[in-house]
Amino acid sequence: MEEGTVAGQKKKLEAELSEALIKLQRELIGRGPQETKTYIVQDMVITRFKGVMTVEEKHLAGHQEGRKLVKEMRQVLREMYSEQIEEIVEKHTNCKVLSSHSDMSTKTGERIEVFIMDRNLEKLFAAE
Repeated sequence: MEEGTVAGQKKKLEAELSEALIKLQRELIGRGPQETKTYIVQDMVITRFKGVMTVEEKHLAGHQEGRKLVKEMRQVLREMYSEQIEEIVEKHTNCKVLSSHSDMSTKTGERIEVFIMDRNLEKLFAAE
């Protein structure tokens, strides 16, 4: 698939978003995820991070109280940096983030970010 095609442009933007979000995570937490994949679906940007937990978090996740602490800490960090995260998405998409949502599984060590945009990005690609 060529980069000039609609699908190629979409894949390129998805990859750029993944890289930018990995970079921010490394700056904030000191390490990045093992794998990251971003998907653009209509008016949503969805990023899935695999292998995000630190060694300490993995140990804590072995106990019920520890799982709660890990999720709470990650949620507090996410809230602290939500503006920066949303700015990255807005910068790369040239669209406004209306809302964003995040959750982490202490069972799988994955985290997901969902951004609801002010426009349907897939339609924007098709219009170009």
